Amino acid sequence: MAGKVLLGDRAAVPSRVATVSLHTSPLDQPGTGDAGGLNVYVVEVARRMAERNVAVDVFTRATDPDLPPVVELVPGVNVHHVPAGPYGHLDKNTLADHLCPFIFGMLRAEAEGAPGHYDLVHGHYWLSGRAGVAAARRWGVPMVQTMHTMARVKNAALADGDSPEPELRVKGEDQLVRQADRLIANTDDEARQLVHHYGASESRISTIPPGVDLETFTPGDRRSALRSLGFPDGTELLLFVGRVQRLKAPDVLIRAAAELIERDPSLRDRLVVGVVGGLSGGGMHEPGLLTELARSLGVADVVRLEPPQSRARLADHYRAATATVVPSYSESFGLVAVESQACGTPVVAARVGGLSTAVADGVSGVLLEGHDPAEYAAELHRLVAEPAWRAKLADAAPRHAATLGWSRTVDELLDVYGQALAPRAPLPMAACR
Repeated sequence: MAGKVLLGDRAAVPSRVATVSLHTSPLDQPGTGDAGGLNVYVVEVARRMAERNVAVDVFTRATDPDLPPVVELVPGVNVHHVPAGPYGHLDKNTLADHLCPFIFGMLRAEAEGAPGHYDLVHGHYWLSGRAGVAAARRWGVPMVQTMHTMARVKNAALADGDSPEPELRVKGEDQLVRQADRLIANTDDEARQLVHHYGASESRISTIPPGVDLETFTPGDRRSALRSLGFPDGTELLLFVGRVQRLKAPDVLIRAAAELIERDPSLRDRLVVGVVGGLSGGGMHEPGLLTELARSLGVADVVRLEPPQSRARLADHYRAATATVVPSYSESFGLVAVESQACGTPVVAARVGGLSTAVADGVSGVLLEGHDPAEYAAELHRLVAEPAWRAKLADAAPRHAATLGWSRTVDELLDVYGQALAPRAPLPMAACR
């Protein structure tokens, strides 16, 4: 039976949480489509909540008529596939048109349980938050929201050729910031953005960094990892992991590789640029963009495009790499950077958003201002040409990543849930649109 659990003098802990991930399922493979760090976050938090006897029901939009209505992810965690709009992939900008049937699906699922089935709702991304607020108001329970990305922040740092986020999203986020009981920011930088761009009350914001799976992503022998990927010893693998779209800027790494080879032509025989991930967002409309870019720059022979990988295989890619490059224009946290460091591989990243937290500049990696390929090439050349410098960063990288485990994330989330369960004023009215 659902109901708050009191632990001595500690705040109440929910028995069952409704987690909303409308636009992307926790069962999807991260690194393609709309699946990324948010998916990993939802899965890892839900698993660890269940280990602490907090049941989690994840609500996501059904994308296939053959999907079962409910899938058990692990004991204590169920994924509900809610029909809302046409099956198949839908552009995120059209999903707001289907909020009402999604909300009704959540309400039907709750009605099948005992009264007070859910103690709390946690929304991930703005679309999920809009649905979550409506359900939370109907059930009379608190609403906690994690944005992950924000329209005004993304629009302020658009890559060339990228489309701005629509005004509908901007207005939806404005409303959500006012309606949620608690806001979770991944980093201090995100917390400041919530205040600056949306006028959020600091008293309702808690900064809780996401974690990294420290059992899967561990240091290992670099040469063995190279061989497992089919590369000879001495290969200098420069790695990009993530969704292939302009926002993530994989083109910056390819341009930097061309600069590297121009600077030191002898590198061509041992340099590999690995891009691991699937098309996403605007990248789905430009499927050959990276291939054409590599060809035009004369580096097609060193660029290797691979689909998203299993977690174990992804760890091998990190261990094999000279460096992982994260040149994003906007990044709420930067989970790829932390996974790489946990495997003992330094990171060269843009100093944007959460990457300033994810990477310890000059300790476990290097942060760069802007997206100039020449600057990335210079830092990557130093890592190749100065093994002692790379070894110093690589040695510190796992220690930095170890401070960002998922157990800490869940502990702090439970504290916020307890605060949200304290007596509060009623939520403002919420509408489907």
